[in-house]
Order: sequence, then structure tokens, then C-alpha cells
Amino acid sequence: MSRNILLVTNASRESAIDAFWEAAKLLQQHGLTPISIEEDFQEMTKTGEEIEVYKDQDIELALVLGGDGTILRAAESLRGHNVPILGLNLGHVGFMAEAEREDMPEIISRIAKKNYSTSSRMALEVEVNNGKEKVFSSWALNDVALEKSSREKILEVAIEVDSRPISSFGCDGVVFSTPTGSTAYNFSAGGPIVWPDVEALLVVPLSAHALFSRPLVVDRNSRLAVEVLNRNVGHGVIFCDGRRTFELSPGSRVEVFKSSVPVQLAVFEDRPFADRLVKKFNLPVAGWRGPDS
Repeated sequence: MSRNILLVTNASRESAIDAFWEAAKLLQQHGLTPISIEEDFQEMTKTGEEIEVYKDQDIELALVLGGDGTILRAAESLRGHNVPILGLNLGHVGFMAEAEREDMPEIISRIAKKNYSTSSRMALEVEVNNGKEKVFSSWALNDVALEKSSREKILEVAIEVDSRPISSFGCDGVVFSTPTGSTAYNFSAGGPIVWPDVEALLVVPLSAHALFSRPLVVDRNSRLAVEVLNRNVGHGVIFCDGRRTFELSPGSRVEVFKSSVPVQLAVFEDRPFADRLVKKFNLPVAGWRGPDS
């Protein structure tokens, strides 16, 4: 029985295409079968080289060649298939990536030996209702962002946690994030960084016109909501991981809660999350003496 490894990359980048074919050859050398999602395959097929296209074959693991955006695309393509995703960073930060480009031969060797484990990451479900009618539903690994659609107007919203109102204000938007997404949009918006093994939901207002507009960290089983108030002149837009969008009219109600379907990320070792923070953000730690000093 063949061991299928799905390769996902950004076909618009020459460096990613080169990495794709290098990974495909290394996988074949280790007796593994590289599979490509069709949109990548159409862009990258070379004369004399063939690679199987993904058509619901059993996939052992997805090897993502790129940054966090490409990892999110892989998660979208594999939603509900319980396939672990391993990121090989070709981008700038690549916070979710497990390794760097130069580690590819070692990474593929470890994949061949099944020398990896999986980390289950919380995802979010989102539902949009107009009155009693559900008009949109989706999910997100990183975040669900509600933003104003017109730059010159503010968005009037009311925030709710577990069916109780917290505050209403005008703002540029609101970000609902998982711990995995706490180093993404949430981080840029001034929200807290949350360790991945802490199961919590984050709420971060964007440029709120209010005295109380602090980020909130709530229980994983809480149900969050934001109402786009009827007094709004313009519309809002919802973004799920920046990939799936929906326009919100005044009166729309957006509910966000923990998904019953997590995302599996492949990991090689139990490295402290603090070490990842220091490495990815190049944080200064000179002078640290440690607990044994």
C-alpha cells in the first residue's frame, strides 16, 4: 500500500516551485508517493516529470512548502480529513512551520520513518444570522475577523459572551482568535500571545472608540457573538483565516465558538513554545541567567 504525502505550496513563487520538485524527488527516493493539489500541479508540471493529483486519495501527511498562509490553505483543502500538516518554512516568519527550507532532506527522512507526532489545534466555527435565518457558516484555524467595509466609516458593534452583553462601541472591527492564531492578526492588533496548549478563545477590538476596549480571554467552551448594530450606515465584512469572506449588513449577528473538528499539525519534538517565540521574533534574551544560576 502506497504512502501518500500531499505537497502544498505557492505556485506563483519560483523558489517554491524548485522546493516542490526537490521534495517530490526526495519523497520518491524514500519510497513515498508525492501527491499535488490540482491548482499547484497545473502551474508546476514540467516536461517529462509526472506527479499524481489529489483526488481524495488516503493521505498520510501534508507537507506544506511555504509560510503560514500556505499552511492555512492546506488546512482548508484537508478540512475534515484528519490529516496532519507539517510546515516547511519558505516565507519570512512562518510561525506555524515546524522546520526551515534547509532542513528538507532530514525532514523527509523523518517522515519516511514516521518519526513525528501530532499536535491537535483548536479551530473556530462561525455562523452569521440575519434575524432567524442563518446566512453564512464557516470555520477558522487562526481567526475570524470582522472589519468595516468602508475606510471612512466606523463600525458600530455590540460584543457578547455567553449570551450576556459586554460592551458596545464604534471600531474598525473585532478579531476572534484561537491560541494558534494569537501570533497572527491578534498579535498585530495588540492581543495577548497564548501558549498553544491553553485552550481559550480571544476577543480583540480593533481601534475601538471606547474607554473599555481591552482584549478578552475567555473559556474554550464560551460562545461569543458580535452584533452589527442597525444604526450602521455601511456594511461589515467577515474574514475566516483571511480566505473565506462574507459581507455583513446592519442587523447581522456573528456567533463564534469552538469547533468540534480540530486541525492536526505534525511536530518532531516537544520544543518549548518560548523557544519558538524567541527564534521566530528574534527576541533579545542576552543577560538571562536561568533558574540554575
